[in-house]
Amino acid sequence: MNTDFFTGRQVLVMGLGRFGGGLDAAQFACRAGAKVTVTDLASAEQLSDSISRLREFADIEFRLGGHDPSDFERADIVIVNPAVPPDNEFLQIAKQNNKLITSQIGIFFELCPATIIGITGANGKSTTAALTAHLLKAVTLKSTGHEVRDARYGQVLLSGNIGNEPLLTVLNEIRRDDLVVLELSSFQIEQLAQIRKAPHVALLTNLTPNHLDRYGTFEAYCAAKENIFRLQRTDWDPPAVSIFNAEDKIASEWFHKYRNEQGRVCIRFSADDVGDDIRSQFRLPGRANLSNLAAALAVARYFGVDDEAVKRCLPDFKALPHRLELVAEINGVRWYNDSKATTPEGAITALEAFDEPGLIIAGGYDKHIPFDELGERIAQKAKAAILIGQTAEKIADAIRQRNTQYAIRNTKIEIVTSLARAVGMAHQLAGPGDVVLLSPACASYDMFENYEHRGREFTRLVRQLSG
Repeated sequence: MNTDFFTGRQVLVMGLGRFGGGLDAAQFACRAGAKVTVTDLASAEQLSDSISRLREFADIEFRLGGHDPSDFERADIVIVNPAVPPDNEFLQIAKQNNKLITSQIGIFFELCPATIIGITGANGKSTTAALTAHLLKAVTLKSTGHEVRDARYGQVLLSGNIGNEPLLTVLNEIRRDDLVVLELSSFQIEQLAQIRKAPHVALLTNLTPNHLDRYGTFEAYCAAKENIFRLQRTDWDPPAVSIFNAEDKIASEWFHKYRNEQGRVCIRFSADDVGDDIRSQFRLPGRANLSNLAAALAVARYFGVDDEAVKRCLPDFKALPHRLELVAEINGVRWYNDSKATTPEGAITALEAFDEPGLIIAGGYDKHIPFDELGERIAQKAKAAILIGQTAEKIADAIRQRNTQYAIRNTKIEIVTSLARAVGMAHQLAGPGDVVLLSPACASYDMFENYEHRGREFTRLVRQLSG
């Protein structure tokens, strides 16, 4: 496949979305000379930002607010958003009509000439991907007072599910000696499995139950993730690199499964691997972030980044938006936006990052994940839980069941109808020295467009408190 493949073809982009993947695919197809139609279940009003960024392509047709079967019968190529399940009824129409079904990530893997470093996991993959790119960019040679990039590799790009740079519209800027760091979701890895592609370097941060509304079981979710290693080829030169978290049960099992394969380099990492000299330069709180750093170090060291370069650049690394991001300190209370914590394990990680008394704002869209362990940790660590969204009662029940075991703390539970009310309640309950966490443990789709929208609204509300 090359860009000429799309010239003159009828391309249907299924799922414009708000994170840029559908937008990137539509822009790429237009510039490649295709006749592009965009279809999405959302309305034009809901997608107004994405649509406005396609104004230069006047010939694009939009089918919004629903899908038309005839579009799937007429298209030559269907580019599918990762959020669309493979068994979608409209995709079945395209298959029955022998249409080529592909994806933004699939096209990128087909056309990208550079070495791809794929990072996945249930939690921590965004921070790990950003840290990895940050450390790889630190390779410099000091010469006559100037910094000169080491010739071992060219530019370092960061993209994928993290949404920093588009994938397809920067393809013409990528060269063979570049490194591309991609955060990959299980949905994107499923799309790569359909074309039997995998990154040359693959890393797993951890695995805990997630997206059970789509996969049904944890085992099925793990199987989707494992494709990132299973489809790495053992005849690559240089060999495939597979990197696993030594502290994660599933990752450890996979390390032992793949470690003896010829043509594959297997590496393990642990938060305990981070020495005090490097740790002292790292600003992000909590053991989970140390694990993210250890993962990034494993990649950086493989590509020849030495510890002195790491120590030079680490102080410049800041928390990503919506990931344990310090929003404000008001009257001695620190407010953190951790809206990206869309699983119970993510919220547990946020709670455990602090020794100070905590108040947690949690709840949201129901992905059918159990909250038993989250309820226990909240009962152990939080002075108050302020709950919103579809899952508020489920999380409250999980906390109540544990509160009797931890009667000394007896976590206060409040269920409110909006994020604004949750912030107001937290402001009333928090005192100097407390930490307030927006760490929802759930997706956002019941009340917000996405986790970014939720995080932005939290930040706005908190900053209003301080005037």
